[in-house]
Amino acid sequence: MQSVRYENGVIACICPDCNATANFDYRDSSGEFGSYCIVNKRHPRYRRICYVLFRCTGCGRGAIAKILCSERVHDGIVVDFYPIGISKAKVPENIPESILAELREAKCCTSARAWRAGSAMLRSVLEKVFKENGYAKGVLKDKINEANKDGIITDSRAKKAHDDIRALGNDVLHDEWREVTEKDFSIAYHYCQRVIEDFYDERDIVLRILEEKGRIKTGEKK
Repeated sequence: MQSVRYENGVIACICPDCNATANFDYRDSSGEFGSYCIVNKRHPRYRRICYVLFRCTGCGRGAIAKILCSERVHDGIVVDFYPIGISKAKVPENIPESILAELREAKCCTSARAWRAGSAMLRSVLEKVFKENGYAKGVLKDKINEANKDGIITDSRAKKAHDDIRALGNDVLHDEWREVTEKDFSIAYHYCQRVIEDFYDERDIVLRILEEKGRIKTGEKK
């Protein structure tokens, strides 16, 4: 798994509660915390499939891992882990609740490794950001381009919004099924946060631009 490192019985990954890379262990100081069950299924390379309880050594968040091993769990490999966190920046405090709720739901998809569903949610977040700021006409492609022309988002940010969020979301919603990877989702999530920051970090400046461009009326948005 891309986001999980496993060595000597300890999993290192981003904890959803700590919002930082943390260690998950299945033992406490007495060696008595964790428990696991063994499923006797045939596997081409490993003798055992183990489902092991872990907890974050920082906040105590519980987790479960699927580990393939031949003898000791320590020597196995992690093939599944729940819940998974992703690296995320702190979003501006003044963003509307509707946008924040959508972003939270996209993040929840990561716990189930539902990368396709999460990618579709990120596209929806982007739509809401533009609509909330007066870009109501046209399809999402047009809204990104108009925000770029207005100087709210840069050329490079507009390209990332097109390539890594809009196009990915369109693939999920409209095209034939294809795999969306954890990396695909993480990149889309990262740039979705950046677009949100473009609109809400320096809010007074953005509002002045939106008013000058006729996107919103004076005093309409905060």
